[in-house]
Amino acid sequence: MLCLMFLLSCPQASCVQYRLVIREVSTLQILQLYTCLDQIQHVEWSADSMFILCAMYKRGIVQVWSLEQPDWHCKIDEGSAGLVSSCWSPDGRHILNTTEFHLRITLWSLSAKSVSYIKYPKACQKGIAFTGDGRHMALAERRDCKDYISIFVCNDWRLLRHFETDTQDLTGIDWAPNGCVLAVWDTCLEYKVLLYSLDGRLLSSYSAYEWSLGIKSVAWSPSSQFLAVGSYDEKVRILNHVTWKPIKELAHPATISNPKTVVYQEVDKCQSVEPSQLTFPPPRGTPSSLFTVHSKYELVEVPVTLRTIKPDTDRANPELGIGMLAFSPDNRYLATKNGTFNVLSLAWHPLGEDSLLLMSKDHLCICYLETEEDP
Repeated sequence: MLCLMFLLSCPQASCVQYRLVIREVSTLQILQLYTCLDQIQHVEWSADSMFILCAMYKRGIVQVWSLEQPDWHCKIDEGSAGLVSSCWSPDGRHILNTTEFHLRITLWSLSAKSVSYIKYPKACQKGIAFTGDGRHMALAERRDCKDYISIFVCNDWRLLRHFETDTQDLTGIDWAPNGCVLAVWDTCLEYKVLLYSLDGRLLSSYSAYEWSLGIKSVAWSPSSQFLAVGSYDEKVRILNHVTWKPIKELAHPATISNPKTVVYQEVDKCQSVEPSQLTFPPPRGTPSSLFTVHSKYELVEVPVTLRTIKPDTDRANPELGIGMLAFSPDNRYLATKNGTFNVLSLAWHPLGEDSLLLMSKDHLCICYLETEEDP
């Protein structure tokens, strides 16, 4: 297994099997080399990039390494309780480990060398959410066959609020970037989005339709003014923060017929080689330079039928609906991924607000967006 993780202006961490390599981003020079006890399945930097954790879920172990003090390291063993997930708290000095079967969350403090426990965490898509300023944490819980939300203060981990949610089977929670509103969405069998305030008051509830598969993905805009909800009907509905009603509904048809839409298609082109340039045997480096397939983008006239992948409905969790949503940092664009498109991940470049990174099974593509306002 190969993992890769890096931050801007910070060292780069990569791991293969049980080895963790720390490199300088600009020169890729190796700064530190660590050996873990088993195969690394998850790696994560602390918020201040001073520590890095390596989780080995099969053995229920987490190892923490320090960049300032290479000789210092920490080992956390959950024992017979097992381990299914591990993450940092916003302060970078606490680690939250979720045990098997979601029996509890173990909170380990690196500074105080103490441990505490949080009971009844819910096994769902996204059950832990931190506010943007790192002051509060929301945790989804399941007690007596009912869903609850507990809000903790992160500096001393005291319980601030605890309230029941109006959901049948809570699937995920997410804070608005300003930390004032918590979005809670229900199981895919029922279309329901609930908006709660920091003190546990229900601000609004939204449902687009009934008796069909509902919500698949949710994303806040960086300004906290819009909430994008992607559903299994291959549509995105954007809610505003004033009335919490949809202001726009975006469809994802397989055929694009709007004449105002600009479509670029990637085509392959092979570098032409004259017969006189071929030598046998070719010199070192020649085959890769002569026969490398390059690609370019050509403007295509509409209507255009997009290539889609037919989902296998006989298997569990078929690739249907809007599975990915990403707002650009300036709130100008919203990137979406329909389940039938051959895209594994999408993200906006943190420095280039008009640059979108798309990753498929074959390659990574960087798209630069241009509008009529651009020069």
